[in-house]
Amino acid sequence: MNPFDLIKTRRSVRTMDGRPLSPEHREQLAAFLETVSNPYDIPVEFVLLDAQAHGLATPVIKGEACYIAAKVPQVPHGEEAFGYAFEKMVLFAWSLGIGTTWIAGSMNRALFERAAEVKDDQWMCCVSPLGYPAGKLSLREALMRKGVKADQRKPWSQLFFDRDFSTPLITEDQALTDALEAVRLAPSAVNKQPWRVVRQDRDFHFYVAHSKGYGKTPHGDTQKVDLGIALCHFMTMTGGALRVEDPGVEGPENTEYLATVALPG
Repeated sequence: MNPFDLIKTRRSVRTMDGRPLSPEHREQLAAFLETVSNPYDIPVEFVLLDAQAHGLATPVIKGEACYIAAKVPQVPHGEEAFGYAFEKMVLFAWSLGIGTTWIAGSMNRALFERAAEVKDDQWMCCVSPLGYPAGKLSLREALMRKGVKADQRKPWSQLFFDRDFSTPLITEDQALTDALEAVRLAPSAVNKQPWRVVRQDRDFHFYVAHSKGYGKTPHGDTQKVDLGIALCHFMTMTGGALRVEDPGVEGPENTEYLATVALPG
C-alpha cells in the first residue's frame, strides 16, 4: 500500500488472534526500527517486550503476545518526536498486517516502565501491543470504539484554516487535500483530535488545541504526542521541512503553536 492507503485503512486493534509474530515479521520490524527518525532529531528508542516473559497485560487488549514500548528524553518537543516516530512504526507494522493500538493510561505503568528500563530523564509516553487482528472484535473493543466515536472525525472547517483562525481553508489542490485528510484521519488519545493547522502561502503552522484538564501527565503531554502523529502524516504525504518559528497568529484560548511545515517548491 502507498502511505495514504495505509493511513486510511489502519485502525486500532485491541483484539488479537493469539499468534506470536512470525520470525520474518519480527526481523523486518526490528530492521525498520533501526531506521526510524523524526524531524526534531530527538532520539526515540524502541523496545520489544515479550508479554509472558515480563508479565505484561492490559485490561483493554485480548490475545496479544508482545508489546512495543518507546522512550524519549524529557526535552522540549520530545512528545512530538515520540508521536512522529511511534506512528512511523505503527504504519509500517500495518503494512505487514500487524495490528497496534496506542495505550497511555490503561496499563500498569510501573511494570511496563520497569520492563522497558525507562530512566528518570526519559518519557515512555505510550506503548502498543503487536499482533495479528482477530476475525471479530471483542465486545469490550466494540463498546470502546463506540464510546470514543472512533470512526468519527471533526469537519475540515474546525481543523484547517487560511491565514488566520477565522477563515476555513478551501483548496482545489488534490495533493494538499489528501495530505490534510491524512491529518484529519490521524489517531488521537480518546479521539480528541487536538490538531489545528493554519496555512500561510507554503507554510503550514501546526497548533495543539489543549483540552482543559487533559493531556499533561508526568509521562509527557499526550496531546503533543497526538500532534507528532499528525505531523508524521502530513510530512509523509508532502515531503515538507519542519521548523519551529512561531508566526504570531492569534489563536483561540488554550491553543498553542508547536511547529511549521514548509512545503517544497
